[in-house]
Amino acid sequence: MACSGDGPDTEPFPTPRSHTVQAPLARGPMSPQLTLQTPLELPPGEVPGYLDQLWSKDQPSNLGAHTFCLLVWQPAWVEQHLVRTGLLTGPVTGMQRNEVIDAARRMMVDSGLPAGVPPLGTKVGEALEKLDGQHQSEDLRGQHIDASVSELRPRRLITLAPTTDPEHPLETLVAAYCPLPEEGGGTAACGDVVVLRGGLRSLNDGLSILQPLLPEELPAWVWWNGSLDEAPELLDALGVSPRRIILDSALGQEQHCLAELNTRIATGQSVNDLNWLRLRSWRETLAMVFDPPERRDALGHVVQLDIDVEGNHAVQGALLAAWIADRLGWVLKDRHRGSDGSITATFSRGDGESVRFHLAPVPMGEPSIHPGQLVGLRMISQPIGHPPACVILCAESGGCMRLEAGGMASMELIEEVVPVQHNAVEADVARLLEGGHDSTNPLLAAAAPLAAKLMQ
Repeated sequence: MACSGDGPDTEPFPTPRSHTVQAPLARGPMSPQLTLQTPLELPPGEVPGYLDQLWSKDQPSNLGAHTFCLLVWQPAWVEQHLVRTGLLTGPVTGMQRNEVIDAARRMMVDSGLPAGVPPLGTKVGEALEKLDGQHQSEDLRGQHIDASVSELRPRRLITLAPTTDPEHPLETLVAAYCPLPEEGGGTAACGDVVVLRGGLRSLNDGLSILQPLLPEELPAWVWWNGSLDEAPELLDALGVSPRRIILDSALGQEQHCLAELNTRIATGQSVNDLNWLRLRSWRETLAMVFDPPERRDALGHVVQLDIDVEGNHAVQGALLAAWIADRLGWVLKDRHRGSDGSITATFSRGDGESVRFHLAPVPMGEPSIHPGQLVGLRMISQPIGHPPACVILCAESGGCMRLEAGGMASMELIEEVVPVQHNAVEADVARLLEGGHDSTNPLLAAAAPLAAKLMQ
């Protein structure tokens, strides 16, 4: 079927199993990771030699887990400022935990920020930056990792943790760790963590130690866990091919996000977009709607497509529209961007008939932490010899009433609530890591250039 979802050959991302092993060096509600040593601060130049000596001396029969290396850019600006201002009790972990989100929402109310602003977004960080406060707390970024990532037992996990003080000197921490024996661990799957912490200038100066820390025989992933607008030189330095990159096209200025995505896809690099991954349930639900044989002909007679997204970040909606157009063989003829952030476009079907497209931003009282998430979709089809049909998909939190307006009474109406997954971002990253892809998903590679044209 032309509108089918991704099969197991194109996007085999099994959901990680539940796991109780806590990340290295951390303490919390889950079981703590068994560490071989306490974190040790070393001069940057001594880190590679120290780790080589650590494994050859203390683990003579083991060179560590033969899995992968993961580099993480983890600014956690909102969490850092919340702790600094005393609006959140530390330590800083870098994880998108509920305590951070709730504290950010409270601060938004107190500061008079619009309710529709994502709580972990740039606007909240900028507002917090202006508040006074010098509360000190332990910084556990790089040492406190979600269990879904920890259970994959990375060979080496390197975290770049920029500080709110741009002049902070570079600090490097190292430690070895092993899974707990009762969790099936042992010396066969040990690894180590490296944390580079400091201001942006000192982090850039410290990048020279990274290459010796990445064994050539293991795949290396780079997770850019922040806005694509920040530190572009550092992103370019970290995200060099053949490293596989994980980014989020929901974080940053829209056209820049799509430009970054498309530039890397065009070079043949393995690009994984968390914003695209969150669309999977929408694509699968739409494909299942048209699985019955009596509905498949309607796909060739679509005349209108409407998509609603949260707020004014349209990238996810543009990616879904581009996927539909690519699957059904539509050609983009014209497009217009409204002053309210809406997108109106016309596609041409294979038979030469036109398809009207409209993407609308919808204000939400309590939006997702991910900007621009889908609220609903409406697809109207006028098959020859059959009554018009209207398919409406809605998020659990959205409702379908807005999309039901406009003459639906004369059509066959098909409504589905999309089972939107509210996974922690760490769980989504684990799905990508467990999939182990060394190339970009072909459906994303086809959709991203068209999405960029829609938003030009």
